[in-house]
Formats: sequence, structure tokens, C-alpha cells
Amino acid sequence: MLTIYGQRSRFCDGISRRNFLKIGALGLGGFALPQLLEAETHAGIRRSQKAVIMIFLPGGPSHQDMFDLKMDAPAEIRGEFKPIKTNVSGIDICEHLPLIARKMDKMAIIRSIVGADGDHDAFQCLTGRSVRNQPPGGWPAMGSVLSKLQGPINKAIPPFVGLSPKMGEMRWADAGKPGFLGVPHAPFRPQGAGKSDLVLNGVTLDRLSDRRALLASFDRFRRDVDTTGMMEGLDVFNEQALGMLTSSQLLDALDIGKEDPNVRARYGKGDPKNRDDGGPKLMEHFLIARRLVEAGSRCVTLAFSRWDHHGDNFGALRQDLPLLDQGVSALVEDLHQRGLDKDVSVIVWGEFGRTPTINKDGGRDHWPRVSCALLAGGGMKMGQVIGATDRLGGEATERPVYFGEVFATLYNNLGIDTSKTTVKDLTGRPQFLVDGHQPIRELI
Repeated sequence: MLTIYGQRSRFCDGISRRNFLKIGALGLGGFALPQLLEAETHAGIRRSQKAVIMIFLPGGPSHQDMFDLKMDAPAEIRGEFKPIKTNVSGIDICEHLPLIARKMDKMAIIRSIVGADGDHDAFQCLTGRSVRNQPPGGWPAMGSVLSKLQGPINKAIPPFVGLSPKMGEMRWADAGKPGFLGVPHAPFRPQGAGKSDLVLNGVTLDRLSDRRALLASFDRFRRDVDTTGMMEGLDVFNEQALGMLTSSQLLDALDIGKEDPNVRARYGKGDPKNRDDGGPKLMEHFLIARRLVEAGSRCVTLAFSRWDHHGDNFGALRQDLPLLDQGVSALVEDLHQRGLDKDVSVIVWGEFGRTPTINKDGGRDHWPRVSCALLAGGGMKMGQVIGATDRLGGEATERPVYFGEVFATLYNNLGIDTSKTTVKDLTGRPQFLVDGHQPIRELI
């Protein structure tokens, strides 16, 4: 087990956190790589190579300064930025997002996301559910659901990959948890020096085969004495782990050095540091996400920077918006050029919005009443804005959209009917994937 510690980061809740990454080796049935890689497939779920890339903006981005500018509002509300026209008539966005503006015909904006819990927590963006009143074990992230329902496309590529920094108690940047679906459906985290655990490091295939046989003998013994059912499915997990260790496909997908230099340049370079004044801005994660879904991952999550701007909101956005603009626009363009735009859905959002009124420190505070999202791909109807807010950007006045509706739409893009499909919780009770919501009609 390898643990890598990073630099400190602090959010407005005052909690100190550290980056860490734990990479497990091929173990004897322990909580390690094999258990992160279940390949169980449920009957009746259509198999496909469709996928989701979720770009989480931890801290809550300011919707009024990105996709819903309020130029008719008083100065203490409208902020410092000006709108620019996009390539879709009637849609204006922030002047610091010019690349996205040129591709708005390939994207859609939701200006009326409602129902946020209001906490610094990625939970709603990763599950579509409130963190409150969860069943035993908790609600699973979308990637965990896809791992459970559809399994891997091939044994060498994990179905759920979390590129988001794992920051101890920093729930706002978590890649997602498997909830009641269990550890086998947790996200695989192929980050930093941990990539070295994805190769055999001098162990020959013959020796690996011997170790596999020994592992099987231990597992047979444990299975004979196990009465809890915990051993069930371990053979499949081990097959997935062995597939990864004996194939170069995952390492190839993670190696952006194999990418066309012109494509890499289009994605750009960011700031890998995780500091108190902002989280890591890993531009290569946008490219790695595309490479992973192209290789066979069903869900890839990443977190970009830190958007909790209680002070100097506009100074921080002047630094981060151009980078986000470059990363998102490059990803969308790349998906279209590679013919993946019908199969891969992209969503960009944060846990809540920001207050209409600018505070005395030049920042905006938490505002769970309304926020925004940007979507692309997935065969959805693009080049439109869904919903609207009032003159101050504080309340949804047209077409309020709930987190569950967004998730129903993403599942629909993946070929999963949320009105019929269920997963069983720890008590064996079937649970629907969303709480009574339907796909967003304007998008499908």
C-alpha cells in the first residue's frame, strides 16, 4: 500500500486537508486493487461504449459571472465582467470564456439548477441525490452505478475512474463513493507515482501465474468457510486486476506523451499546486479523461481548481476562467473530431451558486437557491439555454431544473431507463437511480 501526501489546502469551512493517494497491490482478497474492479453485469441492461465525463468545480462557481450575467442589475450585483456574444444568436456568456463562446452550438447551458443542499460537498453532483436521509451505506456515485450495471467494456480498463484529487476529508473534490454498492464499485484512482503499481515491476508472467494459482487456493479455502457472501465475485475482481496488470491499455490511456503534440497544446498547461488560494488546475486531466473514455471507461470524474471565492472573486476568476475555457473547449472539440460526441456526455458544474450581492471583500458567498451547468455531447440537443433567473440572479424564474433531472438525462444518454432500472441496497431493497425525475425534455 502506497500513500502519497501533497500540500495543504483549506476551504472556508476551516478544515485542513492533505492530498493523499493509496494504491493497493494485488492482494489475497483484501481491500485492494481486485476489489476496486468488479466486472459484474446485470441482465437486461444494454451494453454500450457510451460514457460520461463529469467536470466538478469545487467550492461553488459564480453563475452570475460565467453563464448568467446580469447587466441590468445594480453595480454591487452585476460585477466587473462584460458579456460577449456566442456563435448561437441570443446567447451571451462571460468575456473570459471566448473559446466556449465560439463553440456554443456544441454546448447547452442550464441557468436554473435548484435544490442544492448548500454544503461544500460533491455528493449531489456525483450522485444526483441529497446527502440527507440516505439509506444504509449511502447513495452510490453515478460511476459506481455504471460499474454495477454495465461493468467494464474490457478487463484492462476500469469502468469508473476518478481523476479528482483525493484530499482526506475534502468531500468537495472527491471522485465519488460507491455507497451501498460496496468497495468493488469504487472509483479507480490512477494518479501520480501510483501509476508504477500498474506494471509488474520485474515479476514475470510465469511468476504472476504462480501467484494467481496460490491466491486461488487461498480464496477457495476462504470461500468454503465464508458464510457472509463476501467472497462472492472475488474471482471476477481478480480477473479484472490481472487484466490491467498484463495489458498496457490503461497505462497507454494515461500517458498523454503518446498524444499528438498539437492536440496536447490545444489543451494547454495548468498549475498542479494545491494551495490555500486555489486547488490544482490540471489541464492534462481534460485530455486524460478523453483518452480514458475512448479506451473504454464508462465514467471519468475530475475536479478543476477551487471556486469558493468569498474574497477577490473577480481576481480569482480572471485566472481560472481562461484555463477552464481552454480545457472544456478543447475537450468538446476533441470529442467531435474523434466522432465521440454522440456517445460521450460532458457536464461541468459545482455544488451551488454564489450570492447576487458582492460582499465587502469583493467576493460572493454561498447561494444554494440557484446555480448553473454546462453540458455537451451525448447526442443531446445543443446550442440552447434552459431556464432563467430573476434580474438579480438569485432565484429561478423559468424552468427550474433539479439535480435528479440532470442525472436522469445522463443515464438516458447511456441507454439506461431510470423509470425501470434499479439497484439493490444493503437490505436487498431495489432502489431507483433517481428520485422520480425524468430526463430533461429540452435536451433529448
